[in-house]
Amino acid sequence: MKLFLFEHCPFCMKAKMVAGIKKLPIKFIYMQNDDVDSRIEKVGANMVPILEKEDGSYMAESLDIAEFFDKHDHHSVIEQATHADEISEWLDTARPLFFNLTFPRWTQLNLQEFQRPEAVTWYTEKKEAFIGMSFKEALAQSDEYINMLKPLLVDINFITLPSEKGNKITWDDINLFPFLRNLTVVKGLDFPPHLKNYLDEISELTDVNLFFNNAV
Repeated sequence: MKLFLFEHCPFCMKAKMVAGIKKLPIKFIYMQNDDVDSRIEKVGANMVPILEKEDGSYMAESLDIAEFFDKHDHHSVIEQATHADEISEWLDTARPLFFNLTFPRWTQLNLQEFQRPEAVTWYTEKKEAFIGMSFKEALAQSDEYINMLKPLLVDINFITLPSEKGNKITWDDINLFPFLRNLTVVKGLDFPPHLKNYLDEISELTDVNLFFNNAV
């Protein structure tokens, strides 16, 4: 099977997490960000991730792919969610800060989806329009956004470490970790110790990298 994805896409990481914890033999193919036509050809829409299954058919929607991976060998390992409402509420609150902090930073990393200048330009134009300011302006306000986000990180006191539940992960982790993981690209954003341990443990279990060493 092949999974077409972006490294910076939290929805892509939902699928990659399950593939990683189950050690499935998936080939990861990182598409260029501006290669809209290839995505539309596969699933009829400009979206990622996209799974090419063993029979050559394509599948979209991150959670559908994650569930497909979890049930692929008839041995599910992802446990039931218990904090879906809290996570949804937290994401709704943090999302504007998340966008303003992470969007301007991705093109400064050597990510595989931005290897063509056209991909960088396409992404920059789309995301600057989305946040309503230039990446330069957003980066200049990073300290303000970081200070606003810090108390929200402290509010994530409901999450349980994998080591506290037999090194298992839940659908809560699938839905929360990818967004917290993307925030590790923000230099100067300190995570509370419990969340830092959470990130490290999930990263190790799922083989999904963090960005602390490349933070901008």
